[in-house]
Amino acid sequence: MTRSGADFIAGLRDRRNVFLDGERVEDVTTHPAFAEAVHSVARLYDFAHDPANRELMTYPSERDGRPVNKSWLVPRTREDLAARRRAIKAWADLSYGLMGRSPDHVASFFAGFAGSLPFFARGGQQFADNLARFYAKAADEDLYLSYAIVQPVIDRSKPAHQQAEPYLYAGAAEERDGGIVVRGAQMLATGGVMSDWCYISVILPLQPGDEDYAISLVVPLDAPGLKLYVRRPYARTVSSVFDYPLSSRFDETDALVVLDDVFVPWEHVFVYKNRELCAGQFSVTAAHVIGNTQAHIRSWAKLQFLVGLVRRICEANGQLAKPEVVAQLGDLATRVSLVEGMVLAAEASAAPDEFGVMRPTDAMVYASQVYQQQMYPELLNAIRAMMGGSVIQLPASVADLCSPATRPDLERYVRWPRATAVERIKLLKLLWDLIGSEFAGRHLQYEMFYAGEPNAIKGREYRSFDWAAADALVERCLNSYDLDTVAASTRLPAPQPT
Repeated sequence: MTRSGADFIAGLRDRRNVFLDGERVEDVTTHPAFAEAVHSVARLYDFAHDPANRELMTYPSERDGRPVNKSWLVPRTREDLAARRRAIKAWADLSYGLMGRSPDHVASFFAGFAGSLPFFARGGQQFADNLARFYAKAADEDLYLSYAIVQPVIDRSKPAHQQAEPYLYAGAAEERDGGIVVRGAQMLATGGVMSDWCYISVILPLQPGDEDYAISLVVPLDAPGLKLYVRRPYARTVSSVFDYPLSSRFDETDALVVLDDVFVPWEHVFVYKNRELCAGQFSVTAAHVIGNTQAHIRSWAKLQFLVGLVRRICEANGQLAKPEVVAQLGDLATRVSLVEGMVLAAEASAAPDEFGVMRPTDAMVYASQVYQQQMYPELLNAIRAMMGGSVIQLPASVADLCSPATRPDLERYVRWPRATAVERIKLLKLLWDLIGSEFAGRHLQYEMFYAGEPNAIKGREYRSFDWAAADALVERCLNSYDLDTVAASTRLPAPQPT
């Protein structure tokens, strides 16, 4: 059942341990560092909960027929994938593509997991049953799941079990009646401050001897012993929404998760000390491609917003009539269309996997990831070149526009042919928050690395690409000629008598 934004906010008022500047945050829903982002997520829930959006955003539960958010839909047909895409894009547009780990992200991973229960049963039927029950709970309650699936960067030259001390990385430290004790740390829980549960696992390769760290489980954010250490939030230091319209409202934050002997009941464990299954949940099942399809749809929305803003600026400053500016905008638009095209191509060429899940084509998904990691910094540089110094020569804050002592000069000297001073400054401050602020710097880093280290993604593309078809073309061409072959078209004409 979908829940309202108010219900979502109420659920965050628990005993979670979020630490900022050495102090525990009493209430993340009211703290100035997080409150606006919390309300941005609440607006997503309100949109999905609105009866007017029911057909777009929900599907009837297989359990009781009640409406369930489409991010939990296990795709069995291409139409299911299209329905998921439309819902995900609607949510992404509400945050302008700036909340990369919105509630539909990890939900998409769990849709892939839930469609592949026989895979988890390879470790024991009880683990598949655990996953099925939790998936049903999360879908029915419309939970917000974050995840921490990368081990901290401590000593990457050594595997998990050879670190300076045991359980620096999150691992199963011991078994107790009814469950296990998890000890260690994991990163990077983007959105963790605002989520209901955190999914803990590891996506990086594990080595022999790392079995204690080969786990897959969920933990509620208010579990005793679980702590979140957030990076510096951007929202609390901005001067106003007008000056930083994005930093102030859409900073989902990132956090280190510390599990200080957290007890996890068996019912919340899906993989236990099994390296093969821990790796396979992200490759054998469709979870990784379904989850990253959500990420690409979100990126598509963000790129649309970014290039739309650049065009609006070019229109306001009178440059849109110049052929060279139109060409530059066409170059930016091409990059957006390529991302959109790869999303649609992965969907259109999808096929059922061994579990009956309609799986977007891996090669298309990973090609899009490789492309986006390389393209996004180039896109920002192209926009910077178009804007020049205009994004720097701006009033220090909205106060300059409100003061009778300074506003007349700004109205006279900071304007465009089709924009007043207020309109120009509003557009350029919005763009700066996308390409130049600290929030923008984080987004650049995020877009380059959210899917993993670039060579790892290229490796996924290599393993997913249809090399057999490519090799068959090469083989057919090589077999079409040899040393004795002389093509008719290359024969010299016979000499004609003179």
